[in-house]
Amino acid sequence: MDASLFGLRFYDVYTFLGTLFLNALKMLIVPLIMSSIITGVAGIGDSGSMGRLGGKTLLYYLTTSLFAILVGLLLVNLIAPGIVDGEPARDIIPFEIDTADIAERIEGRGMDDVVNIFLRMVPTNVVSAAAQGQMLGLIFFSLLFGYFMTRIESSLSRTLQDFWQGILAVMMQITEWVMMFAPIGVFALVAKVVASTGFAAFGPLLAFFLTVLSALAVHFLVTLPLILALVARVNPVRHYYAMVPALLTAFSTASSSATLPVTMECVEVRAGVSNRTTSFVLPLGATVNMDGTALYECVAAIFIAQAFGLQLGFAEQFTVVLIALLTSIGVAGIPAASLVAITIILTAIGLPVEAVGLILAVDRILDMCRTSVNIFSDSCGAVVIGRLEGEQGILQEPTTRTVST
Repeated sequence: MDASLFGLRFYDVYTFLGTLFLNALKMLIVPLIMSSIITGVAGIGDSGSMGRLGGKTLLYYLTTSLFAILVGLLLVNLIAPGIVDGEPARDIIPFEIDTADIAERIEGRGMDDVVNIFLRMVPTNVVSAAAQGQMLGLIFFSLLFGYFMTRIESSLSRTLQDFWQGILAVMMQITEWVMMFAPIGVFALVAKVVASTGFAAFGPLLAFFLTVLSALAVHFLVTLPLILALVARVNPVRHYYAMVPALLTAFSTASSSATLPVTMECVEVRAGVSNRTTSFVLPLGATVNMDGTALYECVAAIFIAQAFGLQLGFAEQFTVVLIALLTSIGVAGIPAASLVAITIILTAIGLPVEAVGLILAVDRILDMCRTSVNIFSDSCGAVVIGRLEGEQGILQEPTTRTVST
């Protein structure tokens, strides 16, 4: 820990680089979340599809995202990866943060705070809310802004949509640029922990990794197939087969947006869903439906709280579920963008955003896995909506046609 070169301690270098990377992530939060949510919601309204097809699609996306979050919440509470031998992982991983102050902020909260959650959704000053990290109010404002942006004069609406789409495009470019330095930032954060504690710190991290994988597996192999079988009344095995090219692309790129063309081709050509349904449901899903991401955000927030030795009551866990559901709408479909959303949840429940550094070492692999779950859920949505719209021939016969990746 005291090793140095030319009088400069390596530990101080790790601290500097790690803090710089985390600050860059924080910098992205407000503009990325606002532009993504506003353009996503406006896209729904602008297409004139808030009728039967749009209603069914949104209901499906909200339902599956909620199921995913609840699966993650159940497993992280059962497995408790942040607890080691009955003690919080902070005893293994030294956090340079005042845990007593955090506990004081959370302690004593109960059912009354559920009411306060909804009060915080309507900020008196949206700019102040953004500056103070009150992201729940900012998300609610963005949802309203995106919806009513399509209800004004068409020329003004088009100008606003172009403006926010431009901001989103810029923010996605900046996010991708920041993530180019992720290997350096992750190395610095992990090296800092190893320099302080040795490799013992990776025990809780492995437990967290396995918890997330288990929860994703339950949603991927149990929840979504049940929806296909019970609601769409199709053979889930055939759908897995049809989506193999898209799943491989999603896993390798960790990007829902980059996988979208392959996903659309798989669903339309291999699964047999109509172009009308595919062209609406899948682009919308790539923007607002992030089952795996929402699940991951929930597990990560609870894990960090456990590692700090904090018992989150009903109000705090309800907040986690609600914000995970809302922020999953605004997570850009690019690698590691969910880290931005996790910082929002941590801020909302009173935990320091610096704690996100704890999970960065395994984030890339989990990002690949949760992206695969995201696009599979989108594809299931297209099948379900197609069947509910009365389409015939969906997944009725195994296909031998190939899809280019």
